[in-house]
Amino acid sequence: MNTRMIAMTVASVAVMGLAACNNAETTEPATDAMSAEGAMAPATDAAAPAAATGTIVATAQGNSDFSTLVSAVQSAELVDTLNGAGPFTVFAPTNAAFEKVPAATRETLMSPAGKADLTKILTYHVVPGNVTAAALTEQITAGGGSATLTTVEGGTLTARAGADGSVTLTDEKGGTARVVQTDVAATNGVIHAIDTVVMPN
Repeated sequence: MNTRMIAMTVASVAVMGLAACNNAETTEPATDAMSAEGAMAPATDAAAPAAATGTIVATAQGNSDFSTLVSAVQSAELVDTLNGAGPFTVFAPTNAAFEKVPAATRETLMSPAGKADLTKILTYHVVPGNVTAAALTEQITAGGGSATLTTVEGGTLTARAGADGSVTLTDEKGGTARVVQTDVAATNGVIHAIDTVVMPN
């Protein structure tokens, strides 16, 4: 195999590896997206996210780690909303994040009687616009270390960058969630996975 063929093979392997990383289903911090230099550092050309192929709902349905979130969105009848033009930025709790919520509370929220509360919680995880990792980093820097995000629900989330490069969200009740995966592209916005369900007032 000549030098050119070797180079092409290495490049192909690298591209496939990056695609797999972007689509990885994980509840652990994504080391590529959360480097020591900054959890939400702008992606380089070599690490650009894969092109979007579906709406936020379709993208979440394609990732088994968001199955509880998808069920919640369906129970709250928000599928049509999140399939809309947007754009939307969704801070999406993983299945592990939902497991932190007491089982009795989850059961109540998923029942018809809990629909209003569930809708409030879910829309609190959605921010209007396409707030990429790079854009959020810029907002945090411009804010002197924090950025206030107004959600579709009407409340606010405060984003901060930690010394280790991680990004956390603080909700209106003082709870925190860590961003564990960034820039999951959708045709009508972007998804960032978080490890805890955030709660509005």
